[in-house]
Amino acid sequence: MIKQVVFLKKRADMSMEEFMSYYENQHSQFARRMGAKPSLPNAQRYVRRYVKPEKNPLTGEVIHPGYDCIMEIWWHTRADFEAAMQGLSNPQFLQARLEDERRLFATNSNPVCTVEEFDSPVGGGEVKPS
Repeated sequence: MIKQVVFLKKRADMSMEEFMSYYENQHSQFARRMGAKPSLPNAQRYVRRYVKPEKNPLTGEVIHPGYDCIMEIWWHTRADFEAAMQGLSNPQFLQARLEDERRLFATNSNPVCTVEEFDSPVGGGEVKPS
């Protein structure tokens, strides 16, 4: 399993509520609206995690991490991930995708990563291998 993580910042003129509403009701449905079936071929899971800065328990400071949303997509294989990335740059949809992102994000240049996860037991429970 491979997980893609993208760090996203909302446009400065949008409230967090406007950002979340547009992302959930428009942008996350973009591929489907453009006729892609399925909207994310071979993706196993597509999640948006909206960031709410909290006090650092050691310093008491509230420090904004610089991003408003962490988007995650899980793929079975590296090949599935790479095929999807190729599909996202399809010239047939690229301009419309870029325009939709400009309605939502501060920039089209967002950090894209893949991550390797390791779990540790907490609370006395045992962690089962994924």
